[in-house]
Amino acid sequence: MTSKPLNQYTEICRDAIKSTSAKLSKNFENLLLEILLLYMVIQRKVNFTQMERYGSHDEQTYRNNFGLKRPKCIDWLKFNVALADRYFGKSGRKAIAIDPSYISKSGKKTPHVGSFWSGCAGAARHGLEIMGIGLIDIDVHDCIMLRAHQTPNSKELNLRNKSMVDHYISVVKRYRKELLKLSTIIVADAYFSTSTFVNGIKEQGFSLISRFRDNACLFYVYDGPRTGMRGRPKVKDGKIDLENLDYARMEKMEMKRGEGTAHTLIAYSKALKCKVRLVIWQMPNGKKKLFFSTDITLSGDEVLLFYRTRFQIEFCFRDAKTYTGLMHCQARDKWKLDFAFNASFASLNVAKVMMKEIGMEYSMSSFKSLMVNTYLVKRIFDACGYNPNRTLISKIFKELFCLQRKAA
Repeated sequence: MTSKPLNQYTEICRDAIKSTSAKLSKNFENLLLEILLLYMVIQRKVNFTQMERYGSHDEQTYRNNFGLKRPKCIDWLKFNVALADRYFGKSGRKAIAIDPSYISKSGKKTPHVGSFWSGCAGAARHGLEIMGIGLIDIDVHDCIMLRAHQTPNSKELNLRNKSMVDHYISVVKRYRKELLKLSTIIVADAYFSTSTFVNGIKEQGFSLISRFRDNACLFYVYDGPRTGMRGRPKVKDGKIDLENLDYARMEKMEMKRGEGTAHTLIAYSKALKCKVRLVIWQMPNGKKKLFFSTDITLSGDEVLLFYRTRFQIEFCFRDAKTYTGLMHCQARDKWKLDFAFNASFASLNVAKVMMKEIGMEYSMSSFKSLMVNTYLVKRIFDACGYNPNRTLISKIFKELFCLQRKAA
């Protein structure tokens, strides 16, 4: 009774490991299960020192196993795909969401440390950056993180003669085989709405859903008769003036979520040099936002739903930084950092799956309090060496397990 939530959490992790078909040693598998549990039950900073205090091994054991390289280490992408299948189910309209996130890190000796953009600070800050890859489902309206990949700093990219966008394309290419099994659609913010990125992922078999900048140059598509004259057929039929839209060429959309009005059409983008499915959303304050998909077979509703669901990856970053120690790793080895980032997201995914299966409303604050209290109660009784009488003190157990639970 005292360890039921802990056992259920561990079993979800074990099932995901089996689904990866990973050939792990028994010792490392048991340690991995313990590490994923510690990410959820450690209350403050999740680092090697705290793991020694809460866990059953010394600090050096955790340090050494965080630095394992493939094939000895777990394949985090396959691990999280197994959790996504369990959380979303096989059906549903899914897409790959990508987004970089700043990780605070001091010092000068950490691999890839440099100056990266921090959205919270609204400026470039010294530290690290990870490219987060998640799987979103517009029917469930949620996200499961699949992989975190660290970004090289500007000096390293210059030595490789690469831009930041080139690196992001290479990350997609690295995990292309597994990602294509999930979806051919990538959803990203306006930073990625460039011809370089669109053409780069198109070569890998992906299409992009994103948002144009407000000053994007767009044209109506010519759908009149062919002239039969020599030369390239006419494609553009006048520039789209956002202040004076031609609603006769557009289809009005039904706004199921949000305020304002939206219209959709097939348009030609000068920057991307291709046709796109364009959604023009006019907000109540009069401003217009331009969403698009390079896959013109998608409907305007799907484009808008996919882009709105993309924001769920931001909540994954928030919860991982707040509750599962995404910012806490003190290591300066790239393999240990990679392990720490992905273990943080994996523990968050396991928590989501468990909350869904026990019928608990999503709240990482409440779930973490439940796991911490359960773990501490179990440790106390294990230290005492007695098995409690569940009939006599069942009420006390419930009070202890639910202590300090609150909505996030």
